[in-house]
Amino acid sequence: MTRPSRTHPSRTRILRRREAALPVPPVAREVLSARPAVDEGRPPLLLVPGFGAGAWVYAEHWLDHVADRGYPAHAMSVRGHGGSARARRAGLRAYVHDVVQVAASLPRRAVLVGHGAGALVVARALARYPAAAAVLAAPVFGGRLAGWSTVGRCLVRNPVGTVPAAFGGPLRLRRGQLFSRQLPAATATAYRQRMCRAAARAQWQLLLGGLPEPPVGDPPVLVLGSPDDAVVSTAALNRVARRYGGAPLLFPGMGHALMLDAQWREPVEAVLDWLDKGLAPRD
Repeated sequence: MTRPSRTHPSRTRILRRREAALPVPPVAREVLSARPAVDEGRPPLLLVPGFGAGAWVYAEHWLDHVADRGYPAHAMSVRGHGGSARARRAGLRAYVHDVVQVAASLPRRAVLVGHGAGALVVARALARYPAAAAVLAAPVFGGRLAGWSTVGRCLVRNPVGTVPAAFGGPLRLRRGQLFSRQLPAATATAYRQRMCRAAARAQWQLLLGGLPEPPVGDPPVLVLGSPDDAVVSTAALNRVARRYGGAPLLFPGMGHALMLDAQWREPVEAVLDWLDKGLAPRD
């Protein structure tokens, strides 16, 4: 399995005074689950969607497929998304808190899977939660690592849908940015209509924020995406993968929304094969 980089292990902080002094307010969180017919002790997968998406993006295909392969599967919506409680002023810290809280509630150490900006949320959660492994799918990281190039690509390809997000408005990606041409137009339109918006604070923090702290517990990390992604460039995928000591796993012909695209089966099968090879069942 791909191993993460441990360049700065001393920077992982155990005591976080700000979080103790200013705790994240509790909210009701949506979690959709699918369990295998027989529990063989495999680690559960916690699936975290990107900004503007909810647990439903995984419930369309991946959730049941993961359970059919023998892994307990849980898809969550961070606050303000999907069926979770509204939180218009939430920031990245609140989103990370949601992920850590749900992961900690599971009976075994989880594999954290994040997509898009949800991959950044997962990367930050890894500094607080000792995950069994992690998967960063089409990751949208902030700042110099990948955020600026991603924003630049969106501005060039879709300025009308991108500019409002810089001023706290919604980010509206086009069909061609999210999906391949193989996905029927009616299906793509229905998916886009279900998208919501992330909190303005979280969007600004994504753009301007620094790099995630190193993971705790040295979990294996897999980075995957598509060379045809109109949102995240291959160069950005390479930069994120190098940070975790590996190279990205690429799926040509797919759009940014890997879990909803016509070829959705290919990346999730690759993730499960990777886990089968590297993670033994746990009690």
